[in-house]
Amino acid sequence: MRKAALHNLGCKVNAYETEAMQELLAQHGYEIVPFQEKADVYIINTCTVTNMADRKSRQMLHRARKRNPEALIVACGCYVQARREDVDACADIVIGNNRKKDLIEILAEYEKPSVEKRIGKEREAVRREIIDIAQEKEYEGLNLKQTAEHTRAYVKVQDGCNQFCTYCIIPYVRGRVRSRSRQDVTEEVRRLSANGYKEVVLTGIHLSSYGMDTKDSLLELIVAVHEIPGIQRIRLGSLEPRIITEEFVSRIAALPKICPHFHLSLQSGCDATLRRMNRRYTAEEYYEKCEILRKYFRDPALTTDVIVGFPGESEEEFAQSRDFIDRVSFYETHVFKYSRREGTKAASMEGQVTEQVKACRSNELIELGRRKQAEYEDALIGTVQEILVEEEIWHEGERYQTGFTREYVKIGQKMSGNMANQIVNVEIESRSQIIH
Repeated sequence: MRKAALHNLGCKVNAYETEAMQELLAQHGYEIVPFQEKADVYIINTCTVTNMADRKSRQMLHRARKRNPEALIVACGCYVQARREDVDACADIVIGNNRKKDLIEILAEYEKPSVEKRIGKEREAVRREIIDIAQEKEYEGLNLKQTAEHTRAYVKVQDGCNQFCTYCIIPYVRGRVRSRSRQDVTEEVRRLSANGYKEVVLTGIHLSSYGMDTKDSLLELIVAVHEIPGIQRIRLGSLEPRIITEEFVSRIAALPKICPHFHLSLQSGCDATLRRMNRRYTAEEYYEKCEILRKYFRDPALTTDVIVGFPGESEEEFAQSRDFIDRVSFYETHVFKYSRREGTKAASMEGQVTEQVKACRSNELIELGRRKQAEYEDALIGTVQEILVEEEIWHEGERYQTGFTREYVKIGQKMSGNMANQIVNVEIESRSQIIH
């Protein structure tokens, strides 16, 4: 039996696709082994959202080649879609986006007996399976029955993005919006429910655009998933502010399974910076969306992404962004230093900010984020929270079981017996129960 090892880089969509490829390999007779072990086939699902992601993608490909020089190395995903020539020296097969579903056929074709094996000689020419993603209109049919997590399942429902924010390479490597059929999504969620999963997370490259190409909508998909027996919690992946309306929020607030945890992309709290980013909303409009969520949900956990050091971001603009973030009071703020991506409009903008300035601004926002997170968590002390128990840990010689609240705060609690995949009520007596 041939051994296959997989490694994922990047977002939850990438993680879903990696697990789907793993499932395909297992169904076709491959033994799945950890990436650290020697394997016959290594598959690296790459990411290109930042320069660091590019570097990690190359490092993992080289690491796989070093682990077993005779192994078949497969590079797939966003980095190879953007920079296919960069991986020729360290990969045998290169698979772009929307071709991962064909992994088994591609491997079989490459390994046909007629293909000369040149171990120790000049390597076989790299096989490239990359399409013009900008012209692709079909959603890639990948499915899951099981996931690496035992209680929560991520379900990819959408791919591609039409927004073209000036800093972002993703529309160029993921293509335009393509939505999975509602029937296909609900069938997968039913399978996951039958396999014991109690929580699903609907995710996509630009989740808010779900259905725009199929005359459907994210709201109606959520309602359909909510009706599936066995599923007790529904989370939503990253949302764009435009989808947060009175109608949308009032409808989902009436669904008991919806978790009050919303990741609402911000990127900057300064209007001038937002315009250069092509974000299509103002800071005040964004604030109004947060207030709508807080109107219909009691103390929802709002999280966000922020970019510091975007081209042209002056000290005054950064101060405006920082003050706005302070005003919103997010539970978590994910801070990213602007990464120049070749092929995007921002890459050629004037006023590129130095790495030293980016680092200072990043540190300042990270510290602000920690204070806001602590304020939110302090408010949980003395309350009773519903926890979906996930795993057991040992801390200072004692056994704890951990899980997440509906707001996605991780809690540790001493419990008798194995409570994994059970929903229990836990009183939060001190900050020591909150785990980071």
